[in-house]
Amino acid sequence: MSTLSALGNLAELELRHTPQRVVSLVPSVTESLFELNCGERVRAITDYCIYPADKVRDLPKVGGTKNPDLGKVKAILPDLIIANREENRKEDVEALQAEGFKVWVTNPNTVAETFELLWAIIRLFDVPHMSTVIDMMERVYEYAAQAAIEADSQPKVFVPIWREPKNTEAPHWWMTANQHTYLHDILRVCGGANVFADRERRYPLAADLGQAPAEPPGERDTRYPRISTAEILAHAPEIILLPTEPYPFTEADVATFNALPELPAVQHGRVHVVDGTLLTWPGTRVGRALAELPGYLNIFTEA
Repeated sequence: MSTLSALGNLAELELRHTPQRVVSLVPSVTESLFELNCGERVRAITDYCIYPADKVRDLPKVGGTKNPDLGKVKAILPDLIIANREENRKEDVEALQAEGFKVWVTNPNTVAETFELLWAIIRLFDVPHMSTVIDMMERVYEYAAQAAIEADSQPKVFVPIWREPKNTEAPHWWMTANQHTYLHDILRVCGGANVFADRERRYPLAADLGQAPAEPPGERDTRYPRISTAEILAHAPEIILLPTEPYPFTEADVATFNALPELPAVQHGRVHVVDGTLLTWPGTRVGRALAELPGYLNIFTEA
C-alpha cells in the first residue's frame, strides 16, 4: 500500500479503460464519485457510505470499511476497487490484489492533496465537464488559505475524535489528531490552530498519558495521540469542536467540558458539536467544510 502521495498506487495500476464497475470502500470517495457525475459506475459500497443518501440507499453493501465481506466485493466483478490507506486494512487490500483485482489505495492527508485526488477522479472517469465544480472549490480554498497565512493569530482549537470510556462516565482519555492529518489541515485552512499539532502518539497507552516510559513506535501510527483531561487543560483551547464521527459526540459531551470552567472555550461558550464529515472526509465535502467551519473558528468577529 503506497504512502507516497494522495494518489497512492494509481500509476502502478496501469488502467487502460475508464472504470465501469467500481466498488468504493471509502465513504468520502463514494460521495465524491456521485457529485462528480460518476455515480452510475458505482456498483457496491460500504455500510458507512451514507452520502448522497438518495443515491446510495439501494446500492449493494459489502460490510464495513475495516471488515468488508471480500466475497461480496469479488462477486461484483469490479474493474476497480477504491480503498484508502487509513480507512481500510492492508490485509484486505492485499487479499484482493492477490486475486488480480485492481485496488486503488488513496491517501490524501491535506486539503491540497484532496484536490489532487479529485482531479485524478476527473481524469480517470473521463468527466472533464465536472472540472468547474473543482475549480470553484479550489478558488475558495486558495482564498481561505491565504487569509489564514495573513491572519495575525489563529484561535487555539481542540478536536477530540474519540474518548474512553464510551459512555457518560468522566473520560479516562481522549484521542485527537496531530499535524500530519487531514483534520489538522482543514482546521488550519479554515483559520484554526490545532493545539495538539506537535503531539505524537506514544506507546503503550500509559506512556501516551505520561504514566510510563515510551517505547519505540516502530511502524505504528503516531498521528493520533491519546491525551488526558489534564493535558487539555494545560493547552487551554479557545474553541472545542466535537465531531459527530468517528466517535458520535453529542450535547452530553458538551456538558462534560462545561464542567471544566477554567477552559477558555468554556468561559466563552465555544464548545460546539459539529458534523464530523466536515473534518474527516477528504473529497468533494471539502467544499462544505470551507464554507461552514470558518463560522466556528473566527472568534475575532464576535460581538
